[in-house]
Amino acid sequence: MKKLLNLLFENYTLSEEEAYQIMVEISEEKYSTIELASFLTIFNMRNITLDELKGYRRALLDLCIKIDLPKQAIDIVGTGGDGKDTFNISTLSAFVLAGAGEKIIKQGNYGASSISGSSNMLDYFGYKFSTHQEQLKREYEKVGITFLHAPLFHPALAKVAPIRKGLAVKTFFNLMGPLVNPVQPQFQNLGTYDIKTARLYHYVMQNSGINYSISTALAGYDEISLTSPTKVYNNSGEFILESKDFGLSTLQPDEIEGGKSIEENAKIFLSVLEETSTKAQKEVVLANAALALKTIYPTKDLIECVAIANESLESKKALNSFQKLMKL
Repeated sequence: MKKLLNLLFENYTLSEEEAYQIMVEISEEKYSTIELASFLTIFNMRNITLDELKGYRRALLDLCIKIDLPKQAIDIVGTGGDGKDTFNISTLSAFVLAGAGEKIIKQGNYGASSISGSSNMLDYFGYKFSTHQEQLKREYEKVGITFLHAPLFHPALAKVAPIRKGLAVKTFFNLMGPLVNPVQPQFQNLGTYDIKTARLYHYVMQNSGINYSISTALAGYDEISLTSPTKVYNNSGEFILESKDFGLSTLQPDEIEGGKSIEENAKIFLSVLEETSTKAQKEVVLANAALALKTIYPTKDLIECVAIANESLESKKALNSFQKLMKL
């Protein structure tokens, strides 16, 4: 690692095979905590290359615990690391989709650079993380949504979790999470914190055979924020979406901020599902759920997708999906 770090400090970039091998060695605990922290920091000093991203992704997918679930489902997930500390918009959107009758296989993790990741939220409400196939299949079939806690399925992610938490800044592992769902569902709605990353994702996903949408708000959010236009990449190309395209309001950043603790975020989370949230909190969830629906049904109009998502919330079907998953 010492030799490699010196090369990387001199702007050396890894080939896909080198990146693959390093990720394998990280999972085998061949490096010290200090070596790994230095390695992670390098990728905050320069952009990750396409070959590096592809190598890391391929290694994580090869090394992950395999789970046999139907691929006819969607994952809706962001990189995190945008520094915006919003509430759990993607996780809420997943329950909105479940309430609308869609199948969701969501992968997530504890927040490394934010207060509340999706795993923090579900853990708070009592969801038990599992790799037990029958349990996950039961959730998929009975509720329409199941959750894969990334460190349980990815040995390398588990090894670096304490280091990421200690650094408390985004690392290239933020980039990896959305790309390495062990099931690789047929539909994926991915959010990134900047256009460079979104474009890299686009290059990776183009030949994957997956129907995808990749979004990055131009104001720097790793999802649709409605505070600014959003750049979207999908199987057909790239385009810009604005609030008016969803038939929704343009929001101010403070309207979609999360709480200062997991408990405060949980109150916002429940308020959206219970239809007692602010209009802004509800609308930003609707926008992200709508893009996910558009990913599944490309011919549907976005405003129609918003209406489907809205019905899921107003009928309490989204809340019912959440409650059923917690009970199950």
